[in-house]
Amino acid sequence: MPLPAGSGLSRRTFLTRTAGLALSVYGASKLPLGLFEEGIARAAAPTDPVLVSIFLDGGADSLSMLYPAGDAQYAGLRPHLALAPEAGAPFAEDPALHWHPSLAPLAELHGEGKVSVLPAVGYTNADQSHFTSRHYWEVGATDAHLRTGWLGRYLDLAGTSDNPLQGLALSDSLHPALASASVPIAAVSQVDDYGFWAQGVWGDPEMRMLDAIGSFTPSSDPGRAHVAEVAAQVARLRGQLLPFDDGNWGSPVTYPTSSDPFPSRLAGLAAMIAGGLPLRCVTVSAPGMYDTHADQATDLGSALALTAGSLNAFQRDLEARGLSDRVIVHVWSEFGRRGEENGSLGTDHGAAGMGFLIGSQVKGQMLGEFPGLASGLDDEGNLKATFDFRSLYCSLLEQWFATDAAAIIPNAASFDRPSLLK
Repeated sequence: MPLPAGSGLSRRTFLTRTAGLALSVYGASKLPLGLFEEGIARAAAPTDPVLVSIFLDGGADSLSMLYPAGDAQYAGLRPHLALAPEAGAPFAEDPALHWHPSLAPLAELHGEGKVSVLPAVGYTNADQSHFTSRHYWEVGATDAHLRTGWLGRYLDLAGTSDNPLQGLALSDSLHPALASASVPIAAVSQVDDYGFWAQGVWGDPEMRMLDAIGSFTPSSDPGRAHVAEVAAQVARLRGQLLPFDDGNWGSPVTYPTSSDPFPSRLAGLAAMIAGGLPLRCVTVSAPGMYDTHADQATDLGSALALTAGSLNAFQRDLEARGLSDRVIVHVWSEFGRRGEENGSLGTDHGAAGMGFLIGSQVKGQMLGEFPGLASGLDDEGNLKATFDFRSLYCSLLEQWFATDAAAIIPNAASFDRPSLLK
């Protein structure tokens, strides 16, 4: 079992007792204080492209998300879980497939040419371990020993040493896909919950304490110099995030209401992009647990509904703000599920899964194809991949970020470069 990307690297966690922020740098021996004084605001231009990676944790069932309606083999493999042909809208690019009814918000965007669909994405000889397969997707290679994420390596190449927000995990912890070797990245659990906890300090004294955080002056003493360096970064990030502190971002659209933080994280992300924060790569985990070995119908439907509704709202939010041409959302899962249902009204680990690209700049068409059940299942009854995830990464790097994929994805020359953008 591979260690997650980021494990074993030289890492410094600058903030250990904050309410909403963790800032780390992998492999960097020093981040000069002066760089932050020159300004994080100049680290990314308002027109820089942003990639948002949405992870469906657990292996989302592609044969439910786009299901082969009316296929007799599908009904035979899933006597209890098979969705009726009339349950979901037809998928225009392949009439054999229908959308899961909970994905109607994505079907709507697809009808507008804003969603590209990967019905069978993965890699050959798929590993059915959550940890191993997820690791491969995060590092951009079927290599158990890689310790940097594919997005982290992109930021090492194209990012800067003065911009922790260039790689942002909207999460309690850093996401391995962002694990870099030389530049800082950040994790923010809630965009409107940035601050420090100090026992017995609140109100105006707390504000004065936070204002004083960045007042340390450089020193020849190594310990004091390190404190000054960290404090300056902390203060700068606080200044960047302070406008979002009350959660009243004036979103032009209504997001789904949920106790899960996913909708509010996306709403906050749209506000951050609109506020000119220097974001480049952002990772978010979708609500729900997609490891549906039992009771799949109920659990999958509710998770997909909240995810799809939130993603639709995020796209509409960006459109209303005039930002939709700057952002692409990539939705992925570590694998799909087996074709045949199990005895617990669920499905077990499979191979090829489902993926989406969402945005005003994507072509809005199918990438790869659905291989069918008659010849598209492997010897274990799992859907075969018709599209390699590394092909997708190479195309995103070169077409969206204008960066040579060969510097980031191992053996990049061996993968096709499908056209992704309009």
